[in-house]
Amino acid sequence: MKVENMLRKYFILGSQNCDRDPEIILQEAVEAGITAFQFREKGAGSLKGAEKIELAKRLRAICREHEVPFIINDDLDLVEELDVDGIHVGQDDSSVEEIRKRYPELIIGLSISNIEELERSNLQAIDYIGAGPVFTTSTKEDAKKAVGLEWITKLRSELAEMPIVGVGGIDETNAADVIAAGADGVSVISAIAKSKDIAATLAAL
Repeated sequence: MKVENMLRKYFILGSQNCDRDPEIILQEAVEAGITAFQFREKGAGSLKGAEKIELAKRLRAICREHEVPFIINDDLDLVEELDVDGIHVGQDDSSVEEIRKRYPELIIGLSISNIEELERSNLQAIDYIGAGPVFTTSTKEDAKKAVGLEWITKLRSELAEMPIVGVGGIDETNAADVIAAGADGVSVISAIAKSKDIAATLAAL
């Protein structure tokens, strides 16, 4: 699967985002057509240690069964244990150069929120950019100020060939605007995790 196609409906989830079983949520999401999954077990209420790894393994098995790319968020120590397809990092996480050197086959995504971050990022070492937060989001405790659709458009104008996924505050009401601004796809957490009808939500995305 091309990276840009993988980004189209990119679901991010950790147990801290769920008010029901995360395995059931992911099962419904893969059956409804997500194109990639990122395991992000971070923040208040998140699992640690063995509990975190056991949940990750169960979610990994669901993705493998449905041939959905399984991405982890910054947990380099889980790359081999979970046999992941990719890793997504922020500006203050593990360096993309280090990851590329250690794991040349991994899909690597990097969050980029402004010009300064773009200028200091090694785009040769990554496969896609996570651009945002596009809209205001309450899901991430450390979320930056919303950058708007203009940031997507600017990135696309400067980086015609780089796969870009919009992130932050995206749901079925504004996903089309993110795509129209130049993103290859949208990444969502609560729009799916809190949905009463995941299949309908994904169809609208």
